[in-house]
Amino acid sequence: MKQLNKYFSAVFLAATLLTAAGCASTSRQEGAGQYIDDTVITAKVKAALVDDPTTKATEINVETFKGIVQLSGFVSSQTAANRAVELARGIGGVKSVTNDMRLK
Repeated sequence: MKQLNKYFSAVFLAATLLTAAGCASTSRQEGAGQYIDDTVITAKVKAALVDDPTTKATEINVETFKGIVQLSGFVSSQTAANRAVELARGIGGVKSVTNDMRLK
């Protein structure tokens, strides 16, 4: 019986460690906490773009990975692109902004 308890304890410990390691972030994949943080950053950037009269939020795509925001899409003017980058940089948690927007 003691042997069986040791076996089950070892299996449980191994399963717990594998589960915890599966949630950890890597250089190409983010962990669960980082994903939630990035989702919040993306939502805040989109909200800032919607609230600003210079930018047309429907033209700009926002993606975030590990705090790095990527803005893409087609904008009507360089002023709108610059303003979108400025707004994104002003959001808490943003490490950097990549501007992949193109003029129409």
